[in-house]
Amino acid sequence: QVQLVESGGGLVQAGGSLRLSCAGSGLIFSRYTMGWFRQAPGKKREFVAAIIRSGGDTYYADSVKGRFAISRDNAKNTVYLQMNSLQLEDTALYYCAADIRGLGSPKSAVYEYWGQGTPVTVSS
Repeated sequence: QVQLVESGGGLVQAGGSLRLSCAGSGLIFSRYTMGWFRQAPGKKREFVAAIIRSGGDTYYADSVKGRFAISRDNAKNTVYLQMNSLQLEDTALYYCAADIRGLGSPKSAVYEYWGQGTPVTVSS
């Protein structure tokens, strides 16, 4: 079956950096647009970034533009999220997701497969 497994989360001070990874299995990874979403305690899940199949086009939420970078390595079935200049409000559970339609949508409902999430905590 399809599995998406996130890793790389942890505790970091404000202004620091983290790199999240999401490894996929059970799917033809290169055929899927991959997205990152996050959900902070008491808040709705929100879009962070997406990258289309070939990696040529990327999309970001306004709140992370210029600080986060999404990339992928289809040979390794892995998508990454480099997070720099982390802020307290970036604290959340971060999920990766896969969308066969490949549109880079910010809407979580269009993504078919989801990982279990990796926690990111930014401290002051």
